Amino acid sequence: MIKAIIKTKDIGEIGIRLYPEYAPDSVASFCDSVKEGFYDGLLWFRCQEGYVIQTGSPDNNIYTDSDFHLRGEFRENGVENPLNNIRGAVGFGRDDDPNTAGTQFYICHQDLPHLDGRYCVFGMMLYGFDVLDQIACRETKGKESWYYPVDPPVIETITLEMDEGDRIPALHRLP
Repeated sequence: MIKAIIKTKDIGEIGIRLYPEYAPDSVASFCDSVKEGFYDGLLWFRCQEGYVIQTGSPDNNIYTDSDFHLRGEFRENGVENPLNNIRGAVGFGRDDDPNTAGTQFYICHQDLPHLDGRYCVFGMMLYGFDVLDQIACRETKGKESWYYPVDPPVIETITLEMDEGDRIPALHRLP
């Protein structure tokens, strides 16, 4: 099993199981970004109670795109991925084009069945649901700011743990 451990400053840890068997390009890209330390020091810039928490923009702005994109590994894009957007699901954010995911990812605060098959879920939380709740329920600047928190939580670090014999898939990114 490949796991990612997200440590959020002064709040706690979220443990995630990654699923390379369903979303190999997404898992490979996420792991590469983690190994590079890309997420360390970034903010949870969207804290929308009952919906998602989101991070992964290099400047902590929901509108900032990545330098690369990923093939959308979800049903509406012709990829069979059985993972659904349930509480604790981890997926990549994207624009309207199905192949525009990059580094921004979200964690579902509640079940979001209307997103199933439309976004690539590549992980599921194992623990830290109390941390998820603390982040999702932060005071925000409201809908017009995409629920940007008044006091944004900071990701200290994300680390990976792998069982012996596990392998991260080959990295395939789009321009």
